[in-house]
Amino acid sequence: CYLLHAAKPFDFDTSTGLTDEQKEFQKVAFDFAANEMAPHMAEWDQNEIFPVETMRKAAQLGFGGIYVRPEVGGSGLSRLDTSIIFEALSTGCTSTTAYISIHNMCAWMIDTFGSNELREKFCPDLCSMEKFASYCLTEPGSGSDAASLLTSAKLQGDHYVLNGSKAFISGGGDTDVYVVMCRTGGKGPKGISCVVVEKGTPGLSFGKKEKKVGWNSQPTRAVIFEDCAVPVTNRLGSEGQGFNIAMKGLNGGRINIASCSLGAAHASVLLARDHISVRKQFGETLSNSQFLQFKLAEMATRLVASRLLVRQAALALQEDRPDAVSLCSMAKLFATDECFSICNQALQMHGGYGYLKDYAVQQFVRDIRVHQILEGTNEVMRMIIARDLLTES
Repeated sequence: CYLLHAAKPFDFDTSTGLTDEQKEFQKVAFDFAANEMAPHMAEWDQNEIFPVETMRKAAQLGFGGIYVRPEVGGSGLSRLDTSIIFEALSTGCTSTTAYISIHNMCAWMIDTFGSNELREKFCPDLCSMEKFASYCLTEPGSGSDAASLLTSAKLQGDHYVLNGSKAFISGGGDTDVYVVMCRTGGKGPKGISCVVVEKGTPGLSFGKKEKKVGWNSQPTRAVIFEDCAVPVTNRLGSEGQGFNIAMKGLNGGRINIASCSLGAAHASVLLARDHISVRKQFGETLSNSQFLQFKLAEMATRLVASRLLVRQAALALQEDRPDAVSLCSMAKLFATDECFSICNQALQMHGGYGYLKDYAVQQFVRDIRVHQILEGTNEVMRMIIARDLLTES
């Protein structure tokens, strides 16, 4: 357990503009983060523990399928509600919350694009987190250029036979359900379909567990398909719709990961505030330094600005507005960049203590860094935003 850790809301901000219901489940999420996650955050990181039982406790609160429909076990909440919950949970452990956000994205994809049979088969166990899900898009040779993926799915009778591999898959090897983008047709995005592959399917295997800078409470492995036969009935949507399904999933995923960044920055601001309030140099506490006061003020301001953009994007996605894709990209770009900078500044304000693993701030820095890379790199976010602006001209 860390020597210093704070997981409580700013008195002046996080619930501003929220309904009474939203304030209530925000409080539930903050309490869960403080009581069930924060005390174990360091242990999960250092020992690379995938905290299955803690996540199942979170699922009992409705956090396993937050925006999945209630008839298959979901909570049926909005994208804004989801952002509020993930921000709060992330103050307790950003890495674990980030995995929960990916799991939620997969459950939503099955609920939205799957047949009733697939929805009824997979969603209840995913929402209760009796089973866990992984999202399989990235490949060794196709990261940002996702439409060039090579994993093939050849139709043989009533099965697709998959061959290829996926890289950097969160939960890979430990999870039960794999939402896989694969090529059923020609080159480009229109040749991609989406299928659900269950762990234990012959021909499905996994690479070594990766050693990562952060996100250590969730395993990351390659997912490998060697003549892996999957029923055609496990396809989500139509043939050729897979890339569109993947991108729709990622629009929400970008808001989710930005929300996790908000939580890390939120906790880091509080940690920095508490540290400079007790640390003395030159005969007085660091909090008396106007320079550090200004730094703290800037950090809080950038956090609130990021939160407002993320919540606006969440509303746009919920309402299916024409600017939703751009706003999701803006929110992911701005929030993950700003929040990493906030966490890094918080570490700097701790001085040498911030570089010790006894202090939580260094873990927030390590866990949040990858948010600028995954769910579409921030360079790709700039490309999407610029493309949409130029299309309008």
